[in-house]
Amino acid sequence: MDPSHAFRLDGRVVVITGASSGLGAGFARAVAAVGGRPVLAARRADRLAELADELRAGGAEVLTHATDVADPADCRRLAEETVAAFGSLDALVNNAGVGRAVPASRETPEGFRSVIDVNLHGTFWMAQACAAVMPPGSSIVNVASALGLVAPRFPQAAYAASKAGVIGLTRDLAQEWSGRKGIRVNALCPGYFLTDMIAEGAAEIHETVVRHTMLGRFGEQHELDAALLFLLSPASSFVTGTTLAVDGGLSAL
Repeated sequence: MDPSHAFRLDGRVVVITGASSGLGAGFARAVAAVGGRPVLAARRADRLAELADELRAGGAEVLTHATDVADPADCRRLAEETVAAFGSLDALVNNAGVGRAVPASRETPEGFRSVIDVNLHGTFWMAQACAAVMPPGSSIVNVASALGLVAPRFPQAAYAASKAGVIGLTRDLAQEWSGRKGIRVNALCPGYFLTDMIAEGAAEIHETVVRHTMLGRFGEQHELDAALLFLLSPASSFVTGTTLAVDGGLSAL
């Protein structure tokens, strides 16, 4: 393989959930930049349309699909309509997620279930739907979190449990699908990045980032994009079932 082309995704159709903002929108831009055809999925159709216009202006082929990943039927429709529109579905970035910062003693059944339903159940429903139509050589990247590897410094029982579950799910799906279906499945574990999800508490979180990560700062989108493209592309053709932390050293301390 020519190393200069190892990270390219030319012509490959990549579904990206949670693509309406934050890391997901950044992932879509990165996929388009290396020749991929992004399929943008999220609940906010208006935000998807704005991003699609931006990517098309840069020459990318783009599809949008308003999707609730917690609904298995919605996930199946997304996979089927992607194949109908583009003729294939080659990769999935399971990025949709929500979070809550509530002390465990005050967490409600409804609140806990709502996080698990999107972060863990939604990851499974999307993976199941896409794997049903993916050809051998495809790749699934489940976006977990460094907080699925280490104890959070904030009260986030539901979020931490959901992301630890995603890591376990990734290992199982890799075991089931890598050899039999030829679909690689890996987990990407971001540390602290300045996204919409944490923007309101950025000042408080900043102290934790400085004290508890080796690099002592928030991550930048391009630093996570590079890891994602590695896991999606032929560059990682012998990598499956792994968990890649991109967290400035948070999980190593």
